[in-house]
Amino acid sequence: MTYDNSNGEVYRDLALLQEIEADPDISQAKLAEELGVAIGTVNWHIKRLVEKGFVKVKRAQRRKLRYLITPEGIALRARLTVDYIQQQFKLFRRVRTRVTNLLTPLEEADQLLIRLVGEGDVADVCRLTCMERHFTLTENPNAPALVVDGIVVKLVMPEAESDHQKEEK
Repeated sequence: MTYDNSNGEVYRDLALLQEIEADPDISQAKLAEELGVAIGTVNWHIKRLVEKGFVKVKRAQRRKLRYLITPEGIALRARLTVDYIQQQFKLFRRVRTRVTNLLTPLEEADQLLIRLVGEGDVADVCRLTCMERHFTLTENPNAPALVVDGIVVKLVMPEAESDHQKEEK
């Protein structure tokens, strides 16, 4: 699971529960590496999950711990997973609606070439929406561009983009 900072602790808990379920013998250092956070952050979250009864800790060897997800922890993971999926679909629908609204004037002008600037999941939703709307993706710098910056998507027309580039020089 890719950790997303936008919903902080909730999705960190979900990611921790998933990692622990996949490997009960995983170390806190490995968890920190997988989640891209500090070991102290993992330690704090695990202590919290233990205090709430979602995870139990057993000593496997002298310095080795084993994490066990309790039935309550499994129920929490299921709830968090459903919530995560719902949030991702909301984001998908919001981006798709935004891109459709941006593309409509171009469609009406029978201008079906578009550049896509940006990467990641939001850019992938933009790409799919363009294809669904029968736009041709191009690298042509004279074509309008859908510019993805995080979760923000803007339509930049060629003249506006060249003016912006002139300002930067």
